[in-house]
Formats: sequence, structure tokens, C-alpha cells
Amino acid sequence: MNNDFSRIIADELSLDKKNVQNTIRLLDEGCTVPFISRYRKEMTGGLDEVCIFKIQTSYEKLKELAKRKQTIINTIQQQGQLTDELRQRINVCWDADTLEDIYLPYKPKRRTRAQVAREHGLEPLAMAVMKRQCRRPSDYARRFINNDVATVDDALKGANDIMAELINNDEHARAIVRKEFRHTAMIVSKVVKSKSEEEECARYSDYFDFQEPLSRCPSHRLLAMLRGANKGFLRVGLSVSDDVENKVSRVFTVGNDECSLLIREAAHDACKRLLLPAIETEFMRMGREAADDEAIDVFSNNLRQLLLASPLGQKAVMGVDPGFRTGCKVACVSAEGKFLHYENVFPLRDAAHASKQLVAMARDYGVEAIAIGNGTASRETENFIRGIDFGRSVDVFVVSEDGASVYSASKSARDEFPDLDVTVRGAISIARRLIDPLSELVKIDPKSIGVGQYQHDVDQVKLKTRLSQVVETCVNAVGVNVNTASRELLSYVSGIGDGLAQNIVDYRKEHGAFKSRNELKKVKRLGENTFTQCAGFLRIPGSKNPLDNSGVHPESYHIVERMATDMHCTVSQLVNNKGLQKDINVSRYIGEGVGMPTLRDIMAELNKPGRDPRPALETFAFAPSVSTITDLSEGMVLPGIVSNITNFGAFVNIGVHQDGLVHVSQLSSRYISSPLDAVRLNQHVKVKVIGVDIKRKRISLSMILDD
Repeated sequence: MNNDFSRIIADELSLDKKNVQNTIRLLDEGCTVPFISRYRKEMTGGLDEVCIFKIQTSYEKLKELAKRKQTIINTIQQQGQLTDELRQRINVCWDADTLEDIYLPYKPKRRTRAQVAREHGLEPLAMAVMKRQCRRPSDYARRFINNDVATVDDALKGANDIMAELINNDEHARAIVRKEFRHTAMIVSKVVKSKSEEEECARYSDYFDFQEPLSRCPSHRLLAMLRGANKGFLRVGLSVSDDVENKVSRVFTVGNDECSLLIREAAHDACKRLLLPAIETEFMRMGREAADDEAIDVFSNNLRQLLLASPLGQKAVMGVDPGFRTGCKVACVSAEGKFLHYENVFPLRDAAHASKQLVAMARDYGVEAIAIGNGTASRETENFIRGIDFGRSVDVFVVSEDGASVYSASKSARDEFPDLDVTVRGAISIARRLIDPLSELVKIDPKSIGVGQYQHDVDQVKLKTRLSQVVETCVNAVGVNVNTASRELLSYVSGIGDGLAQNIVDYRKEHGAFKSRNELKKVKRLGENTFTQCAGFLRIPGSKNPLDNSGVHPESYHIVERMATDMHCTVSQLVNNKGLQKDINVSRYIGEGVGMPTLRDIMAELNKPGRDPRPALETFAFAPSVSTITDLSEGMVLPGIVSNITNFGAFVNIGVHQDGLVHVSQLSSRYISSPLDAVRLNQHVKVKVIGVDIKRKRISLSMILDD
């Protein structure tokens, strides 16, 4: 069976069958996607995590489809209708819709109109008409009048119901209707008149009388219409040409005799009552799934960029949660993120005293940088802090505080800081986000980070799965210091999970810092298989073996030791000595299970052990002359930070408490198919103001600047 799965997936994803087959085997053995991608390149042909996740998803779908096929075979067999030909058709079918079409005539049904007609003895009449075995159906129908069928018209009506169901169950008829929907379906949206005057309904005014081809409807537009329909403001559906009914009827009729007229009537009834509604539902589902997938892709890409944002690194930081009436909540943390001190500061009430407080805290706790949340009063607080003389250089950064309030009230925050108020926890989180965004953001439900579109409307199970994959990918790409990582961060490391993460933290508390990777095996429930999956992604700075602080997997330590022996040096001497590394003939170490991909990765790690793949942090400042939307005017060119990316454009924070939109058409002077081709999250950009709507709080921006 797995051989069939490998072939199907390889064809679907245009991949080498052997590589897919090996990947499936590794997945079946319990290997994680990050581990397969990083440490089994020889087996997969170097497939990246995106490809492997796609293989995993397709594999799971095929396994579910295989179970469905067996259920269908068992059901038909119990009915005594399973033939060798039918079994073969089911066995070779790997398309879910086609499979259900095959099964439809045998599928147990609720008590339909056709079933009632059969109970009244009208099936022979229907079959005689369908096969044209009677010249005058109205005369032939007299034979079927009984206690349940009072007249000829009743008999013909019952026969019509049976024929309509047969036509609905016909695979060819369904294929015709599907083709019509695929090529001509229009998505149609109308306002619910009784709701049209409601204030919230006005948000959907673009869709009060709207239609366009379903095949060209972008995901954000479809999701917007469906949201309006879910709220009761819109009626949304699909329409196709009326000619589809004639196309279906022509399959079953060949003339204008009485039988043909009755069949044609049944075909039209089948289309209106059964076929069209069923296929419309099917295509709406497929359209919704495609829109969900596109929205989830956008969210995933944004989340990946946010998690891999530039870290400040290990420096003491002051975190500031700005506020007007309630003041600024200020927390100082150490270079390792340990909470040190907290105060409430009121710069608007007493600027002089607030300045003294901040200077004293910066001096007492060795603050090297200040992180200011980007919420209410952010610009005012930033301007105030930038004007303070700290007596030395202190960098000031504005960081996103999306989700900080969610973290502050979470169980994780309560467990870590049980005696602190939620506002203090929020300021600590803001400070830690500057030191290492990834380590802090993994504590928050990804949906609360706010870098997507329609994330609350899409398939929540699929969204959660994909976002978890993104977090897992990012955590393992960066690597984790096992001696400082939180339980939440450790839980995303390959092979670990929540339970083992807590066991690692508990071991740390009881025995102190890990001194080597091998010591991980002493952790409760961390066996050999788990060690294999996780060890390469865990870092132990200060270990006697420098490879413990690198991405070299312990299973490959012997290769590095051989290299060091051949170069007449120690492993420590080989690490970071580019001269020695340059003299190594890497091909000498190719052996069973070890090829050039693994050897290239080992050499890269020796060159920069434990390197952080994230870019260096850059300082940034908003235009000092602009702090509110009323300060804006068309033509202004301002610095900004990309805060969110959708498939219709990018939102940019220009420091006025309301992000502006750069429509996809304004992102570049050249054609781009996606905003991701032009910008990335947190990118520093220059934008031109091309429109300001103060009443609706909308700002239109352009990245196409005049020369």
C-alpha cells in the first residue's frame, strides 16, 4: 500500500518516488519533520521541511481515504452487490469525489421521495421508461395503480422521482455538472434587505449586489462574503448556465417520444432538486477550502517571519508598556531575561520625576536597551524616552505587543510570575521580545499574534496544525539553549512535547545546568529514540565538547573526531579554525548513511558552531513630526515598518496608531504576483501617503516613490 501512496504523492507533488518512499518510511518510524529535513538528507534527496510537511499531509489523507474505501467495500458487500469489477474500480480510485460518486448508488439513504415510490411498487415502471421498454408510458402506468397509487399521474410522478434519483446517481451526469461549475460557476452575493440598514451591515456594502467567476475570486473576497453570510447580512451562492440541465438530459434522451419527454422532465427535476444543489455545495466547500488554505498560507508566512525576527541578543533590557491615564509600566530584565525590577512611571503627570526614575533604573540594572510596546501612547512615550539623557548610549526600540495581554493572563505567565500583576507580566514580555522574539512568542497562541487575515473564519483545526508546524520549524531552525529555554520553547523541539519539556525543566531545577548532550538521557522518559530526534537541536554552551553547542548531531561526532585525528588536532582546535577546515578532504568521509549533504552541514557548523540564522537587529525611528493621523497629508514620504502582510497588500506602521495599507498594486513598479515578492514582515521601508480618510481611519500608502 505504501508503494501506491509513494507513487501517488510523488506524481501529485512532482517529486522523486524513491525520496517520497523514504520520507514515508521515516515518518512511519516516528521521525519528526525537522529531524528528517536536517539529518536525513541522503534518504530524502535534500527535501526541505515544506515538502516533507506536504508529503506528511498527503500521506495522512491517503490513509484516511484507504479506510473510507474499505468501509465502502464492506457496506456494498453486506448488500450482496459487490462484484469483482466494482471492487477493482474502488481499489484503483484515489480521488475522494470520484469514490463517493461510485458509492452513491449503494449508499444507505434516508427515506427519499424515490424510496417512497419504490415502496409503492413503481420501480418497474421507472425502469421501463428509462430503458424505453414501453411505447405509451401513460397506458403502461395503469398497471401500477393500487391502494398507495391512486391515479396514472401519481404513478408517473413516482416513476419521475425514481428516475431523477437514478440520474442524480449517474457518474456521467455528475461529471457534466461538475465541468459546468468548474468552468462557468459565478459566486453571487446579495444583501438581506431586512438587515441592510444595520450599521455593521455597511461593512459589507461592496457585496450587496455582487458577482464574479468563482475561479477568479480571491480568497480574501470569498472569505469576506462568507463572513457576511454567517452574520446574516448576505446571501451567498453559486450560479451556472441554465443550459446545464439540457446537457444532462441529452445524455438520457434521444428523441421526442413519450418516454423521452418523461426522461427529460426527470432530468430537469434531478438537476434542480438534487444535482445542482449537491454540486453547488461541493464547489462552495472546495472554494472555501482553497480560500482557507490561501489565508492560512498568508498567516503562516507572516508568523514564520515574525518568529524569525532579529533578536537583540543577551543584553539587559527595560520593557515599557505605555499608557496615558494609568502611566507606563516599566520592568527591567537581565540579559538572560530574568525579571529584576518593576516601577510605574507617569511621564505626562510629572515628566521630571519620570525621567529620574528611568535613569535610576537604567543605572541600577545595567540597562543596555529599552523596548517600548507599540500600543496606546507608544509614540508619546518613545519621544519622551528618546529625550532623556541616560549618561551613556541606550538604544530605544519599538516592539509589537500583539498577544502580550493574552500571555500576561495565561497559565504560563501565572506559573512563572504568580506574585506579579498582569501589567507587570506584560512589561516583562515586551522586554523579552526584544532580547529574543522567538523564545517569548512561542508562549502565545499563534492566532493571538495578529499577523494574518480572517484567521478566525478559516478551518480552525487546519490553522492550528499549520501554525504549530511553523513554530516547530522556526524553533528547530534556530536551535535551543537547553539550560535557559522555557518549557514552552522546549516543547516545540523535535521529539520532545509538553511532558518531556517539563521533565527537562524539572531536571534542571534539581541537578543544575546540563553539562553535555549525553546527560539528556538521564531525564525521565527521554529514551534513545527521543534523544536521536531532539539532540541535534539542543545547544549546551560551555560543554567540554564544543560540538554540543552546534548543529552537528551526536551520531556524527565520530566523523568530526576522525577529521580532527587526520588533521593531528583536537576537536576544539578544529572548531572555528578555518585554516584547518580548508585542508580537509571532505569526500574521504563519505560512507554508509553519510553523504555530501551531511558532510557539508558538518563543515558549515564547524565554521560557525551554534550560529543563529536570524539577521542582526537594526535600529529604527519614526518621523518625529508625525504622531497622529491628523498630522498626515498626501505626498508625505515617511519611514515605516511592515506590520502585516495579506494577499491584497501590506500594512505598514508609520507611528500614528493606525497602520496604513499599501495595496499590492502600490508595492512595486514591476509586476508582482504576491505581496511576499516585495516585502517581508518587520521590514523597514519608505512609504508615500497617497490618501487619508480620517473619519474611517484609513490610510493609503505607496512604496512606489517618485525619483
